[in-house]
Amino acid sequence: MSSKNRSGRPETADALDQLKQETARELGINLNRAPGEKLSAQDAGRVGGQMVRKLIREYEKANRRPDRSED
Repeated sequence: MSSKNRSGRPETADALDQLKQETARELGINLNRAPGEKLSAQDAGRVGGQMVRKLIREYEKANRRPDRSED
């Protein structure tokens, strides 16, 4: 991942890179390519899509409202 990111925070870039590496590893995709060897668009999409799903799950988990059915 580029050292420049939209938030301007290096820790955010590091966290996203770590998530990307972890997700690729779970999917069996090697991101450490030889020079000149490119990642296919399909593999990049699989990694990115799974990253988004993970981020949404974490957001929902962190912002879950208490069950109001007990009121």
